[in-house]
Amino acid sequence: MTARTRLGNREAAPGRAAGIVPPHILRAIVERGDREQRAWALEALALSERLRGRRELLGEIATAVAAAEGGKRRTVYDARGGAQLPGTRARDEGDPPTGDAAVDEAYDGAGATYDLYREAYDRGSIDDRGMPLVATVHYRRDYDNAFWDGSQMVYGDGDGKVFQRFTKSVDVIGHELTHGVIQYEAGLEYAGQSGALNESFADVFGSLVKQRALGQTAAEADWLIGAGLFTAAIRGRALRSMAAPGTAYDDPLIGKDPQPADMAGYIETANDNGGVHINSGIPNRAFYLAATAIGGNAWEGAGKVWYVTLRDRLRPGSDFAAAASLTVAAAKELFGARGAVAKAVAAAWAAVGVR
Repeated sequence: MTARTRLGNREAAPGRAAGIVPPHILRAIVERGDREQRAWALEALALSERLRGRRELLGEIATAVAAAEGGKRRTVYDARGGAQLPGTRARDEGDPPTGDAAVDEAYDGAGATYDLYREAYDRGSIDDRGMPLVATVHYRRDYDNAFWDGSQMVYGDGDGKVFQRFTKSVDVIGHELTHGVIQYEAGLEYAGQSGALNESFADVFGSLVKQRALGQTAAEADWLIGAGLFTAAIRGRALRSMAAPGTAYDDPLIGKDPQPADMAGYIETANDNGGVHINSGIPNRAFYLAATAIGGNAWEGAGKVWYVTLRDRLRPGSDFAAAASLTVAAAKELFGARGAVAKAVAAAWAAVGVR
């Protein structure tokens, strides 16, 4: 019996603001969309606000009931368009593909994320204690988001006009599951710069999940988060670009990507918990610059530095300057004080105006 089945049916409780889709996109749709689009965007915003803050409690419960032994243990459930979690069991660890694209993508994406953390960083699942990886697909009708709720993943199918199904992008799966890793490690507060770091670290490891699954080096990677989520009706490549923040999309309905690429463009705002989905572009670009300067497989160089920093160094209230100094210190310890990795990390943060 998994942690989720012991908890019983319940409605989803995402502890972060709005899942993988930033609130500024949802607000733009509320302002500019047709009646149907405004309705689902408002519903997504209302759900996120109503259930904010419960992730930590759910995480504690899930840890308490998770089995102590390790090993990859995935279970995917089908909500069949409803809101009760987990839903009907659809695929367990070791089962063959079902033919349902969302079920099989959720299963494979969880496996790719587990494999990155286990094989690259010797981490035993999300909590490093063998936590089962539970997911629910086909959540609600035309639901335009995906989120980690504190103990499991939840995926919508998209409305088919703005978004396609949210299991299509393995980096989205890696991103959301990494919010679980952050929850169990640094516990970065979800506001201001610490919140932007929370989003950025999730993007970093989401991208690394995709790069490793595709066998791509840092130079070969697209450095996009959520590529393939938009339908052909939307002018956009992805939700975010780590290489070039601010260039991911520019569309009459959802607006223009507002992410700054450096501290000169840092946005002070009361929205989105202090701009956590916006200002995350700054540390995202720092990681991209460090990884491409180091070269090779990004999960082995810059990724190792960022993981050790997340696991051992960052604290709930850490800001950009703390992340910069701590990643440089980790790079020196891991790869040598005068080595190319430490120099690349320091130069990357300097390039985005963080010192």
